[in-house]
Amino acid sequence: MSKQEKIETITINDIEYVRKDQLSVPKVEGDYVVVRCRNAGVHSGYLSKRENGTLRLRNSRRLWRWWSKFTLSGLAVSGVLKGREGECRFSCVVPCIDLTDSDVAEVIYCTECARVSIESIPEHTNE
Repeated sequence: MSKQEKIETITINDIEYVRKDQLSVPKVEGDYVVVRCRNAGVHSGYLSKRENGTLRLRNSRRLWRWWSKFTLSGLAVSGVLKGREGECRFSCVVPCIDLTDSDVAEVIYCTECARVSIESIPEHTNE
């Protein structure tokens, strides 16, 4: 194989795997927001719709611990503080979550800088 050829897939034990850089991730429409709930914690994601007493987020993450300019408003404007990224605890990405309006305390619209910062934090695991 020459240096210019790329392996697109590989099969191991009859399971075909695709290179990560060959996957296309569909763009999610909607504003990126941070949502603070009274009972369900703090979530970030793309606001898909808000109707009939439900707020729907796409590509949502639960934020357990973050380092920003003290508040969620600071996180939504500036993102995670540089040098503190490793101390953040954000869950895996959930494709879709519905939060009830009665539980939603606030919805904060994020800047592009904050969205990139939040999405760059790796999934926290207990390993």
